[in-house]
Amino acid sequence: MDKYQEQGQLLEPFLERIISPIMSIVRSQATQLRVSPEGAMEIIKPLCIIIYSLVTVCGYKSVVKFFPHQVSDLELAVDLLETCHQATSVTSLRQESTGEMEAKCVVLLWLYILVLIPFDILSVDTQAVNKSYSDEPEPSPLVKKILDISKDYLSSAGPMRKMAGLLLARLLTRPDMANAFNRFTEWAHEVLLSVTEDVMDHFKLLGFAEVLSSIFKVGTRKVLLSVVSTTWSDISLLMKSNTSARSPLLRKFLVKLSQRVGLACLPRRVQSWRYQGQNRLLGETILKNSGEGYSSNIGQHANFSNNGEYAELVGEDMDVPELVEEILELLLSSLRDSDTVVRWSAAKGIGRITARLTSYLAEDVLSSVMELFSPGEGDGSWHGGCLALAELARRGLLLPSSFAKVVPLIVKALHYDVRRGPHSIGSHVRDAAAYVCWAFGRAYSSRDMKDTLEQLAPHLLTVACYDREVNCRRAASAAFQENVGRQGNFPHGIEIVNKTDYFSLASRTNSYLDVAVSIAHYTEYLYCFVDELLCSKINHWDKSLRELAAEALSGLAKYDPEYFADHVLGKLIPSTLSSDLCTRHGATLAAGELVLALQSHSFEFSADKQKSLSSVVPAIEKARLYRGKGGEIMRAAVSRFIQCLSLSKVSLNDKTKRSLLDTLNENLKHPNAQIQFAAVNALKHFIPAYLVMLGDKAANEVTLKYLELLDDPNVAARRGAALALGILPCELLVHKWRSVGTKLCSSCTIQHKPDDPDAEARVNAVRGLIAVCEMLSNSSTDDFGEELSSLYLFIRSDVMQTLFQALDDYAVDNRGDVGSWVREAAMDALERCMDILCKRDTIESRKSLEHQGEAYHSDGQTTNLSSRLVGPEITTNLVGGIAKQAVEKIDKIRDIAAKTLQRILYNQKYFVPFISDRETLEQFIPNDPELKWSVPSVSFPRLVQLLRISSYSRFVLSGLVISVGGLQESLSKTSVTALLDYLQVSESDKNEERNLREYLLSTGFLWILQQYQKCDRVITPTLKTIEILFSKKVLLNMEGHTQEFFSGILQSLAVELRASKDFAKLLAGISILGYIASVVEPNNSRAFYQLLFYLAHRYPKIRKAAADQVYLVLLQNENLMPEDKIEKALEIITETCWEGAMEEARNGRSRLYEITGFNSGPSQEATHKESSKAGEKNTKVTDENESYSSLVGFSGF
Repeated sequence: MDKYQEQGQLLEPFLERIISPIMSIVRSQATQLRVSPEGAMEIIKPLCIIIYSLVTVCGYKSVVKFFPHQVSDLELAVDLLETCHQATSVTSLRQESTGEMEAKCVVLLWLYILVLIPFDILSVDTQAVNKSYSDEPEPSPLVKKILDISKDYLSSAGPMRKMAGLLLARLLTRPDMANAFNRFTEWAHEVLLSVTEDVMDHFKLLGFAEVLSSIFKVGTRKVLLSVVSTTWSDISLLMKSNTSARSPLLRKFLVKLSQRVGLACLPRRVQSWRYQGQNRLLGETILKNSGEGYSSNIGQHANFSNNGEYAELVGEDMDVPELVEEILELLLSSLRDSDTVVRWSAAKGIGRITARLTSYLAEDVLSSVMELFSPGEGDGSWHGGCLALAELARRGLLLPSSFAKVVPLIVKALHYDVRRGPHSIGSHVRDAAAYVCWAFGRAYSSRDMKDTLEQLAPHLLTVACYDREVNCRRAASAAFQENVGRQGNFPHGIEIVNKTDYFSLASRTNSYLDVAVSIAHYTEYLYCFVDELLCSKINHWDKSLRELAAEALSGLAKYDPEYFADHVLGKLIPSTLSSDLCTRHGATLAAGELVLALQSHSFEFSADKQKSLSSVVPAIEKARLYRGKGGEIMRAAVSRFIQCLSLSKVSLNDKTKRSLLDTLNENLKHPNAQIQFAAVNALKHFIPAYLVMLGDKAANEVTLKYLELLDDPNVAARRGAALALGILPCELLVHKWRSVGTKLCSSCTIQHKPDDPDAEARVNAVRGLIAVCEMLSNSSTDDFGEELSSLYLFIRSDVMQTLFQALDDYAVDNRGDVGSWVREAAMDALERCMDILCKRDTIESRKSLEHQGEAYHSDGQTTNLSSRLVGPEITTNLVGGIAKQAVEKIDKIRDIAAKTLQRILYNQKYFVPFISDRETLEQFIPNDPELKWSVPSVSFPRLVQLLRISSYSRFVLSGLVISVGGLQESLSKTSVTALLDYLQVSESDKNEERNLREYLLSTGFLWILQQYQKCDRVITPTLKTIEILFSKKVLLNMEGHTQEFFSGILQSLAVELRASKDFAKLLAGISILGYIASVVEPNNSRAFYQLLFYLAHRYPKIRKAAADQVYLVLLQNENLMPEDKIEKALEIITETCWEGAMEEARNGRSRLYEITGFNSGPSQEATHKESSKAGEKNTKVTDENESYSSLVGFSGF
């Protein structure tokens, strides 16, 4: 039912077919309550859940009319209610409902319709047959049951409170319930006066306020007048109490009750002075606008005279009770309430009561409402005032003669936005003001609204296009659409309605840059749009909105360039020096965007205007507006302003050029990345526009300056310099390309600067390096001459090798794997670098074919392979290095790597030759853009298959072990499953193929252990991976290769575990030793010997793990020693407390040495000496918990 929550009317045509069968079952089961109450309730509860779901979606009024309502059902429903009320509530933690609450609500609603029977309830009460209740104050038993149960529910915190209130209102206002009504109102008076701080009393207050509101809604005026004074006195006391001050819901109910008390005091009649309007259809408006002669006197005052004045009818005088004046005062004060629900209820109350007053009193009410719009009032008052005006307008109580006073207030409310610290308030006021305009369109005729619409239309469209909040944009659009459809007086209304639809205004960017620009095409709205942007949005507190407003303002410049160049720029340039940060930031951005927009439309600036534009940045710097709060955003805005000047080719003198260059260089060294990027983007256009023409000297100065900054101790300067070198034009790079390339290569990898921990500098260096390569390769061959071949050789050798090294950047700091940023940039750079080399090879191949007539193969390869830039070695390292990243643990890196491989394999522009096993690669990496490579279950089953390609198996395996042996359990599980599936082969090829794959895998592991020796980042997960495979009985029997593999592992473990403090590494190594020692091989004695050594390790947890492995080995491998010695060894292991004192562990190990016949030997004694020396250095390290770093690392943090 959730999908129908906002549009319950879609279900209403089907409600009868849904509800009637269900309620008939409920009715039939209710007759079985006395026979089998529990069985009946088990059926009734699920059905009531369905009914209650429909009630929440469609409302009780739509549902209750399909309930059965025979007279005989009354007692049946009361019995069912009594059963539900006596049932014990189930207080389980189940998410789904058990049905008790829904059953109570549905039965209360059923009684709500049943108590409307047109007979005396006493006549249908079977328990009252033998006794007369007509003259007694006590109600009949049936009524008493309903009253008692409903009173209990009035204290409930659930929805039963509302249902019980509705039931009591219908029951007590019956003509035969006068005594019960009087008794209930007296009891309610006592309850309302006994206000306490108890929570249950609070719910009871809510219940009684709600039920009294319902009673005053459905009761007759004659009955209610007797309790008006008492009820009003109770309301007055409660509104002044602390209880109502803390409860918005209670205040809402009290306001609702007070307005209904006021309505009970006034006779129900339609005042003749009200505005009488009729609805107009959109089709009629279109016919009228099309000139087809449609005419109708729609919308008029009851006494409308020819001169357009409204006259007061005779006999309109009436006496208004003093109590009504007090109620109106309460409602007007409630319009200032801090909660919207209270203000909304008060506004509706004012509209209802004013409808029963004379025109003079209604004018007084309107004047009081208009006082809420005074400058000293808060946002709540403005919101309440708008709601009240909308209610008055909807009911025809706001006469057209008052438009002159009201409309200016509505215009102010449409733009209400008050700054409060770092944010502003007023969106609810603007939304309510749009509601007022919507009400105007529905209530008044086009004749009376003509002048008003001309005043409101620009403001409504301004809000619809430029408001910050989407609900306000949509509300203003709805008001505009309503007025266009019903009034037809808006200029270009139908065309604009088609543009400002509900969905097009959902995006703020689309509203500013598309919708508003298309509407501004009409001159009637252009200048009000410009004023709104200049006065309200350019200086808005929201930085993103100022940036968007600046872009939007430039989008309007094409409609009147002269106006924007003279008037708008004339306002913006002085505002760049404003003392208000928001104003000067927005003005700087807007001025730059406007200059660029005007230049794009071929507008020529005068010399004076260019001079004033060129002086903006020096004036900002002279005023020292970079300092203090907001200096950073001003730097970014100034960079963007300079970029716009450069793109527009605004004339600058040499001094200004130097000044602006210095400004950009300072911003380039700023630690904020956004400021750096803004400065780089500005330099990209500033240097070609102003510096290239100054000659080689100036160009060399710029290049040398950025090269020097690459060695600057300021890390921010190094970051900016690397980016700046990447955007230099070819004219500045052609004579210094080797120095620039070499310097950037040395800045790309962590190996060249091991003491530099800054990953961002390396990322920027990679980006700058590939940008320089692309710039040089795209330049004219005349610029290089004979050095062109040297350039491409430099790219092939130095640049490509540097990028391959960047793929091995696994630097980590407190932010995590920051090296992944470098690897990501390196993969992008490698792809682009390969495009450069393949493009060059293609060109040279074509030239060779033209001059020498050599055969050219279909795959783009020539017979002369030695002259090619791209060779098998480069492509193997390229595909292998990226494939390694595609099987590692970071989802984003895997996705980028796999998609990079796709583009390399299926490159449509330049064919990449010499890719080993291309067909196999294309089989497992298809050209499918929909594949979600970041999902492990999608990527690993495909990419693990690359292990069968010998050229890439070691690359893939070195990345795969990071995922298999990592800390992320779900990733490890998925990758292990994919690896085991790879090792599973068909029955026909089982022995040969499986052994081959296990052999390749084992040699890969040994290569990793040798290649990454003492590199815990790779060694630890590799050992975990081997441990997992051993536990799956993999690599333990490879027919001739097992001994070699075990020997290599034992050799590596001896190196890796020596003096290691890594718990995870030690535990994985000990487990591997246990598996090897359990196998009947020549290496098992060596592995068992190493296991015995760790029985006296300094960490108790490691000693315990080693003891467990020794115990398992002795049970599984009986060949290690005679059977009688095995039993004694097992006894020693079980009796020794390995997690206790070190001396006890050493004694236990010595006894095991004696039993097994192993001597400690020289190496073992040396190890003992090393351990004793370590103990002398730190005698306090006797417990694993004292080695904090190891404990934290073992825990996975």
